[in-house]
Amino acid sequence: MLSGIIAGFTWACETIILGIALAMTPFVSTEQAVFLAPFVSTFVHDAFSAIWACIYNGVRGNLPNVIAALKTRSGKFVALAAVIGGPVGMTGYVLSVANMGASIGAVASAIFPAIGAALAYFFLKEEMQWYRWVLLVITLLGVYGLSYSPEINITNFWLGFAGSLMCSFGWGIEAVIIAKCVQDDAVTDEIALQIRQTTSALVYGIVVLPILGGWPLTVSLFNFQETGTLIPTIALAALFATVSYLFYYRAISQIGASKAMALNVTYSAWAVVISVVVLQDFSLLNPVTILCTVVVLLCGVLAAADYKELFGKRGA
Repeated sequence: MLSGIIAGFTWACETIILGIALAMTPFVSTEQAVFLAPFVSTFVHDAFSAIWACIYNGVRGNLPNVIAALKTRSGKFVALAAVIGGPVGMTGYVLSVANMGASIGAVASAIFPAIGAALAYFFLKEEMQWYRWVLLVITLLGVYGLSYSPEINITNFWLGFAGSLMCSFGWGIEAVIIAKCVQDDAVTDEIALQIRQTTSALVYGIVVLPILGGWPLTVSLFNFQETGTLIPTIALAALFATVSYLFYYRAISQIGASKAMALNVTYSAWAVVISVVVLQDFSLLNPVTILCTVVVLLCGVLAAADYKELFGKRGA
């Protein structure tokens, strides 16, 4: 459960930093840049994340095991999950952040645990007690309520909403596939992370960007004299994303997909907390936002707890 909470907190940090990067001049200078921003930024983000993961696995001596895992059936399914969670899910997530702001983008895309929990119930036979369903629904209502802060400026609701649906279905399906794959001894959470981020970056670089004509903008971002701190900012966001995915996959392997997702969804509330504490964005401090943030954090954790396991063993 602690791994799931850390995953949620670090993803909130990633959300705030990525939101800052998306607001920088290179991504808003022209209409074409605005259109390409979600795709280009996601490619750069996942490429840096793959590099961070490679450094981590290299230090731990896991890289030969990554190659071996790719030859297994489970490793190939992790690559499939990467396509669903990356080019589909992550693009939707960035669309959501870009059009509804970092805090609300995180909130709107956070309905994926409900989708993932339902899929885990049907395909993985993960038990979901009635009180956990109730707590999950309350969590999602809190997530929904956060989007109604009167001080928040949403630039394009429908595009952001479409991105949220892409994100939610992509991440929900991804979590279920990963939960099945990490049951294989050949695919640990660390190896799954490496396969996931590398596959996602390759699909973006080889398929998505050429189709959309996004490579010229991508290359121009590395002209540091003109783009300033943009690339380092995305690289920092990718570092937090790598840490988040590592703990998220670890939580999936230890407590199951539905519980891990319920904990991970708390990133929507953590994003609001960080926006206030670190960025001094006091416009978010209103009764609705405060109440919903507390609801999401509290009920998200409780929705991941199996009380029969906790108290039944104690009673025994």
